[in-house]
Amino acid sequence: MGTVNVSKLGYVGFETPDVERLVEYYTTVLDFVLVEGDDRGAFLTTGSDHHCVVVTRGDAKARQVVGYELWEDLDSAEQRLKNAGYVTERRSDIGPGTPDVLVLEEPMTGVALHLATSQDPSGVQGFTPLRPTKLGHVAAYTPELATMQSFYQDLLGFRWSDTVGDFFVFMRCNADHHAANFMASQKYSGMHHVAYEMRSPDHLISMLDHLAKHDYRLHWGPGRHGPGHNLFTYHRDPDGNVVELFTQIDVVVDEAKGHWEPRPWHEEFPMYPRTWEVDLATVNQWGPIDPPSLDH
Repeated sequence: MGTVNVSKLGYVGFETPDVERLVEYYTTVLDFVLVEGDDRGAFLTTGSDHHCVVVTRGDAKARQVVGYELWEDLDSAEQRLKNAGYVTERRSDIGPGTPDVLVLEEPMTGVALHLATSQDPSGVQGFTPLRPTKLGHVAAYTPELATMQSFYQDLLGFRWSDTVGDFFVFMRCNADHHAANFMASQKYSGMHHVAYEMRSPDHLISMLDHLAKHDYRLHWGPGRHGPGHNLFTYHRDPDGNVVELFTQIDVVVDEAKGHWEPRPWHEEFPMYPRTWEVDLATVNQWGPIDPPSLDH
């Protein structure tokens, strides 16, 4: 049968009771660009893609849609999904910037997954001193980890990157350590956090100073995770969604070799994907653990 060849995390969608408030957060605080929008919803971007964040009016709900780009054409992907027994819908009305989209449901969560070959250009030129470089990853809860991991690896072509204990898995679709990660939970559902990449520690610090000027305080970090080894900070957006700003995430330069590009802070040389113990150093090499971070 073969897998669908996902190459990139494209966008994430949020529902919010206050579109203007969330758009102001993304444009004024995180320095995203509003590409299109009105009081019913908005499309925002960090760069050349038409959008990486979609905001729509509704109840407060994070990760109500996730968009991915493919290495292959949609006709081929549609046939592969059909052969695997999945119901899909081909749509041209999803929104601006995505005129041809293949839609299917994520198992157990019902979240809409959008597959496309690319987006229309946003028209945004270059980067500002503050703006994140891209949408990095989206983490979510799942009632059944093995089923979700199999769906992403066996159907969408993701590769396994790391696991914490038996309940938190990280998966990649390109060189970056993870584009999707899932925590097994019978208590929680929905999004765990959304993460945006910064260019460097200095870039991250500049953004944190900017957050502080707008009265957004960190609830965890700075620190360095074990899996992925990214420098991290976490704060909450106006709807209470957890937002990670990160930098220095692990990358695979050569999939044939299968190890992460060496970094001075790695525990092993070379560093391969592995199952991590559930301990303080796994969650934060630098020290304090955020109590809710591994609550499942």
